[in-house]
Amino acid sequence: MSPTEEYIVCLTNLKGGDLGLLRSHAGQGIDESVDSFDLFAGIWWPLRAKNQRAPRREVAWLIAKLYALRPIEHSPGETLACQLGRSRPGEKTDRKRFEQRFDTMLSLPLDKIEPALQSALDLLASKDLKVDWVRLTDDLSIWDRPTARLRWAEVFLESSKEVAHAY
Repeated sequence: MSPTEEYIVCLTNLKGGDLGLLRSHAGQGIDESVDSFDLFAGIWWPLRAKNQRAPRREVAWLIAKLYALRPIEHSPGETLACQLGRSRPGEKTDRKRFEQRFDTMLSLPLDKIEPALQSALDLLASKDLKVDWVRLTDDLSIWDRPTARLRWAEVFLESSKEVAHAY
């Protein structure tokens, strides 16, 4: 099991109170609460100490908050970009606005992307879709590389085409 997979397993095993604590710190930095820092450090630090390939602290903290807000079921292969492509509205004006929001998300730096990811996960939750949390974590770990964002755009477009052909 990869360090990222171990991290996601730890998150999915959190109890309601722990998820609530993380949820209450959405939009906040890791150092803004001793309780949330202690909870996060208890999950992340043992993995990081064991394997330096564990997700970076900033990414792991972001994923912890996102998962706490929307504990969507983990499903390998169901990437966020793919699921968003499949969720693209059919009506032209709605589709254009949706695509613009996706493009905007791709342009955001890691430290500004949390609200856009929350919105994307809200959409998936409203449609009872699953997401690959491991892949999301790994993708955000290399978010500063243009190739990561390009891959998201390609997957989004390909998934959008698959849905359009289904009609």
